[in-house]
Amino acid sequence: MNTELEQSLLGLAKQISSLLPPPADQVDWSRPAFRWERRQYLGMTAGRLEPVENIATIDAADILHVDRQKEIILANTESFVKGLPANNVLLTGARGSGKSSLIHACLAAYWKEGLRLIEVTRDYLMDLPDIVRIISKRPERFILFCDDLAFEAGEGSYKAMKAVLDGSISAGGDNVIVYATSNRRHLMPEKASDNLESHLDEDGLLHPAETIEEQLSLSERFGIWLSFYPFSQDEYLDIVKKWLAVLKVDPERAASDDMRFSALQFALERGSRSGRVAQQFARAAASRLALGKGLP
Repeated sequence: MNTELEQSLLGLAKQISSLLPPPADQVDWSRPAFRWERRQYLGMTAGRLEPVENIATIDAADILHVDRQKEIILANTESFVKGLPANNVLLTGARGSGKSSLIHACLAAYWKEGLRLIEVTRDYLMDLPDIVRIISKRPERFILFCDDLAFEAGEGSYKAMKAVLDGSISAGGDNVIVYATSNRRHLMPEKASDNLESHLDEDGLLHPAETIEEQLSLSERFGIWLSFYPFSQDEYLDIVKKWLAVLKVDPERAASDDMRFSALQFALERGSRSGRVAQQFARAAASRLALGKGLP
């Protein structure tokens, strides 16, 4: 084969190679966080772990008024990182109350000890077995993070999650655990009609309907349930003050009556006194003060 033809074939091979998906297990494991993505290659879809460039980490000390939840999840994560028995964790409750932030705080606290986080959106839950296969032989410890998790009846990804939860309790050297947040305590829609199907047996014992049993069967695979509640007015204002300090707003101005009134008005307009709203207000206030404008 002449040299010119060899070079042409080599160039063609490189072009084709650039259009094909890279091997899924070729990952820079020094990165602390990843996101599972699916991409199109020559009409085919392939999934792979993409490193997260800008990680939204937060120090656990900056998350206020969820002390019990914080202590439990950090202790569970420490056990997991050290190879001790640990549980999957389901965080449910009020929006903007710190559920996702606590998981990010776990990563910030333990990634230097080998903890890694993989975020998997609901659309890609069917790929969970592939993800587990890729990381199964790695020495790192992996949190599979599913944010805002919820299922509809009969959804196929429900079974994929169930299988991973059954096999990911950290007792026999397994290196993967599931942390999920949800607005639904049982992860599936709950209908009043489901209760009508429950019945009493001859001994007077209540037997839940099959649909209720199905709802419980997934959430029960999480060994730890953490519930989050709306913040009181004082708790909300504490969080506002914390974020104003982080954003270096003058402490005297941050503690002023007009700042307090503006923060409460901001929350009222949004119908929520959540930690997320407190942070949004603090950003808006810090920005407007820096520009010499009034409070939001």
